[in-house]
Amino acid sequence: MMVTLNPYLNFRDNAKEAMEFYQSVFGGELTSSTFAEYGQADNPADADKIMHSQLEAEGGLVLMGADTPSYLEYTGAGNVSVSLSGGAEQDAELRGYWEKLSSSGAVTVPLEVAPWGDAFGMCVDGYGIAWLVNIGGSTA
Repeated sequence: MMVTLNPYLNFRDNAKEAMEFYQSVFGGELTSSTFAEYGQADNPADADKIMHSQLEAEGGLVLMGADTPSYLEYTGAGNVSVSLSGGAEQDAELRGYWEKLSSSGAVTVPLEVAPWGDAFGMCVDGYGIAWLVNIGGSTA
C-alpha cells in the first residue's frame, strides 16, 4: 500500500447533498455513513448527518467529506483550494469538470490561457469550495 493525499471537505449539515453533487461532476462510486451508523450521535440532531463520505472516480480521483458535528465550530472552506490539473490529452475532461463546478457557484478567474501558457481558471462551487483547474499544453 502507498501513502495517498486526498482532499477531505467539511460541511455544515449538507455533506450528503454536496458529495452527491461531486459524484454528478466526477462520476465514480460514492459511499457514506452517518454518525448514528457509527454510534457517534451524542446529539440526536447529528444522527443523520454524514460522519464520513468517500467518492472514488476514474483516474484515481478520491474526494472525502463529512458534516461538522454540532458541538464543533464550523469555519467553512477557509484558505484551502482543490486543484485539478492535467495535460492537453485531458482537456475535454477538465473542461467538463470546470463547467459543472463553476456553473454551481461563481467564476473568480475565467478558464483561459494564463501567463505560463496553460489554460487556467478558478471558481467557487455552490458549496463554498474553491477549485483551481489547470490544463497544460492547452491553447485556449
